[in-house]
Formats: sequence, C-alpha cells, structure tokens
Amino acid sequence: MQASINVSRDLSVQYLLRIGDTCLILAQRLAEWCGHGPMLEEDIALTNMALDLVGQARGVLTRAGRLEAECGGEAHDEDQLAFLRDERDFHNLTLVELPRGDFAATVLRNFAVATFLELLWQRLETSSDVELSGIAGKALKEARYHREHAADWVVRLGDGTAESASRMKAALDWLWPYMAEIFEVDAVDEHAVAARVGPRWADLGDEWRQRMVAVLDAAGLEAPADRPFRSTGKAGRHSEHLGYILAEMQHLQRTFPGGVW
Repeated sequence: MQASINVSRDLSVQYLLRIGDTCLILAQRLAEWCGHGPMLEEDIALTNMALDLVGQARGVLTRAGRLEAECGGEAHDEDQLAFLRDERDFHNLTLVELPRGDFAATVLRNFAVATFLELLWQRLETSSDVELSGIAGKALKEARYHREHAADWVVRLGDGTAESASRMKAALDWLWPYMAEIFEVDAVDEHAVAARVGPRWADLGDEWRQRMVAVLDAAGLEAPADRPFRSTGKAGRHSEHLGYILAEMQHLQRTFPGGVW
C-alpha cells in the first residue's frame, strides 16, 4: 500500500488546496450521475461539468505542488496531491462531499458552488500568482456556464410541479446550513489577501447571497434562516462521507504505486 505524502503547511499552498480540493471532490460527486441522469442530455451535461471541475482541480493542484517547492518543501504533482493525501490533508468545503442526493439537490449544490467559483475566479484573474491568474481566465468561462445551467434547473424545479417544488425545498433545507462555511474567515484567507494571491472568501459573500436569493425568488423558494452550525471541511475536519470518496478515488494508486496507463 502506497504511503501518504506530507503536505506543506504554507498558507498560500493551503489557500490553493481549498480551491483545488473543492473542485476535485465536487467532480467526484457529479461523476456519480454518469449513466444515472434523469435524461440523456443531463447525463452528458453533468459528466462534462465533472470533467471541467477535474481540469480546474488539475491546474490548481499542479500550481500548489510547485509552490510547495518554492516555499522550501518537497514538490508534489497533481496525482500525488489527489491520490496520496490523507483525509485530514484535504481542504474542500464539506458541502461538496455530502452524498449525491437526488437531482434537485445536485443542481442546487451546483448552483451554490458555481456561483461562488465564478466570483472567485473573477477575482483570481488579478492574482499576483501569474500561473493562478491564467488558470482563472479559463475556469471563469466554465463556472459561468455551470452557474447558468444549474440556475435554470433550480427555477424550473422550484416553480414546477408540487413534487419538484417539494424536492427542491427539501434540498434547500438540507444543504443551506453547509453553505455558511464558504465565507468563514481564518488565517489562510488573511494571508492570501496580504500576499495578493486571492480574496478573502468572505468578501464574496454579499454578492453570492444576492445572486442566490434572486434565483430562489424566481423559483418560488425562500432561503432558510442562518444557523449557528458551521461545517469545517476547509480546516481539514470532514464529515464521514469524504473517507468513502477517497477510498474509492485513491484505490488504484494506493494499491499499485506509481501505476501509469
């Protein structure tokens, strides 16, 4: 069994891992829809969005691995960072590791995350990290499409039949408490701002909420009241669900170290 790698604790590296890991784990959840979509077009669309997110994760994780070396640590490539880290060394939002849920939950989560990523990529286009800025330019176009696609479905289901509206409301009640974690501020965010790597995620919160509420209103839905509960995936403290994702995702590399196609 391949041993786990030791990851740099540099705050700029941690900032990048939060972005790359969130994209990677959401891609794993979306990939679960392959062959199970409610219609062929959506089956293909969700799979393509998963591939977009894998591409974004690859770019950011590759940059994070190079940055490790620049900070005096050991460099790691994208595959090592994806397949050879322990659960506590992943820094994705808890929101993206939650079970796939039904189609309503999937499109609502996609809308929330894509809306955030679109705002984040916009800001990262002016990052002091030239490589990250280049990644953001391409990723922004993909995030915009993901957001538009998901928003369309949120409105269609929320303002649809009694059954679809009920499912969308249930998805909103389930997922909403986990969205607050996106905008929790800590030392990683403060360092990113000071180093001009990227924005505090909290600084995107007001615009994110405005966009969310506008679509929820069009869908006949109301955002639930905020709760004191906070999930902690960004800090490496995850739900029980991430371990199962990693066990499946990392199985091949862990079992056959260094295997290539």
